[in-house]
Amino acid sequence: MGSKTSSSKPKHFILFVLLLSFSLFILVLSFRPKLNPTNTRRLQRQAKIPIEFDLIVKGIKGKKVKVGLVNVDDRIEATYGLLGLSRLETEIVKVGFDHVAKDLTWDDFFPEWINEEYEKWGIPPKCPEIPLPRVEDYEGLDMVIARVPCDRVKENEGIRDLFRLQVNLVVANLVVRSGWISPDVDRTVYVVFIGSCGPMVEIFRCDDLVMHHGDYWVYKPELRRLKQKVLMPFGSCQLAHSFAETGKEKWRSIMPQSGLQKGNITIYHKREAYVTVLHSSEAYVCGAIALAQSIIQSNSTKDLVLLADDSISSKSIRGLKTAGWKIKRIQRIRSPFAQKGSYNEWNYSKLRIWQLIEYDKVIFIDADLLVLNNIDKLFVHPQVSAAPNDKMIFNSGVMVIEPSMCMFKDLMSKSFKLASYNGGDQGFLNEAFTWWHRLPKKFNHLKIFDGSDNEKHEIQEDIYAMHYLGLKPWMCYKDYDCNWDMLDHHPFASDSAHKRWWQVVEAMPKKLQPYCGLTEKMDARIRKWRGRARKANFPDGHWRIKVKDPRKQHYVN
Repeated sequence: MGSKTSSSKPKHFILFVLLLSFSLFILVLSFRPKLNPTNTRRLQRQAKIPIEFDLIVKGIKGKKVKVGLVNVDDRIEATYGLLGLSRLETEIVKVGFDHVAKDLTWDDFFPEWINEEYEKWGIPPKCPEIPLPRVEDYEGLDMVIARVPCDRVKENEGIRDLFRLQVNLVVANLVVRSGWISPDVDRTVYVVFIGSCGPMVEIFRCDDLVMHHGDYWVYKPELRRLKQKVLMPFGSCQLAHSFAETGKEKWRSIMPQSGLQKGNITIYHKREAYVTVLHSSEAYVCGAIALAQSIIQSNSTKDLVLLADDSISSKSIRGLKTAGWKIKRIQRIRSPFAQKGSYNEWNYSKLRIWQLIEYDKVIFIDADLLVLNNIDKLFVHPQVSAAPNDKMIFNSGVMVIEPSMCMFKDLMSKSFKLASYNGGDQGFLNEAFTWWHRLPKKFNHLKIFDGSDNEKHEIQEDIYAMHYLGLKPWMCYKDYDCNWDMLDHHPFASDSAHKRWWQVVEAMPKKLQPYCGLTEKMDARIRKWRGRARKANFPDGHWRIKVKDPRKQHYVN
């Protein structure tokens, strides 16, 4: 009897301990966020996560979700909760890679000059190394979660952080490796970025953004475009053309307007166009007409689209349409950092090109350029592809752009924050797109000469597009470039470039040529500076030329 009582006490004690432990366990759970389906759906509604994320919660195709972690050392549990995942539903793979060298700077990847003639000399330009993981070691990922570094120095400057670029490139390469099956077939790979700055808009498009909640950004990348980004050089330290050609697979377009469904394959016909903008005055109407005719004379069949504000008269619109432009009326946009009345006060009107979402890609060209050889090959390049200007920046006179309404809104929101070094669009766009792709200079050849080894300022025959800096050809006589009349304009003077421009104008229909007429005021200005050049006895001798330009006899209003 006594032995039975003593043996039952340990059993009662063990039962008591188990009940107490269970009660404490329930109490602890009551203070923790529950990741049951109800709470998951509530969290998803708060974060505006679409229904398609139910596929992730349940597992993709009935298996665990394979997740690659890039630079993630915290907040992973919160990320799972946000997406409705648990560790039991995931297979975790930590992606390893070496940090980009500490002694490298942004300037190393975006030098002012590279040898563009390397094909002739056999000395290809090189980019410094950005270490990337062996992506074949991380195949089959359903999701990549990455923490994005945010080393922003100033709010009014674009971010130029090499480690941030490295993380974005690592993620992009992982996604393409896991998602790209063939040019016509791919599988979905989601990307979750953690960080206040978010990913680089140059690599991950806002159109692919599924959800943004606080410091969390969820993307479903469109692989055709992303694949082209990973084919690009690390910076402008190499020309982009050969890399773009490598990615010339039969990729699908995202444009739904022209798409046809055929089984699991979507067939699209890309829509591409050349675009220019006229605003604030009619001073560049003649230039825009000549530009359209030069593109047509180069045997291009792409659409020509001109954005014009209400300063362009109906008479000029008729001429522009006759020249080949499709006209879209716009409201001009003031440059927040330009001085009132300055030449670039309304240059932010150029941002309107991102609103042309009926096109997959456009090539923007300023109205003071001329296309001398067909440049349709540039449509294979991604956004933003442009020729260099100076230091680490690109010239915005010729740009490959991918229209997007959310990108337009993003640029407009940044236009009051990011400063422009020159108050105009070029300075702003170089802060908004710090990662860009270098086109050869001959696709936007700046008409400027230092005079050291080319006294006559002759241009080369292989130039694709000439950018007429200084006084414009239509503001001078046909007989010579009147930039010769001003000593400080001599770097912009070139008789051979001037001749090429007028050859295009004289080859266009006669009914268009009056739009490039000479006004009495323009003639008076030329004669004034021509007289000053004669008095100064400029050695180039252009002031001696006997002018035969017939426009002197037929002034236009």
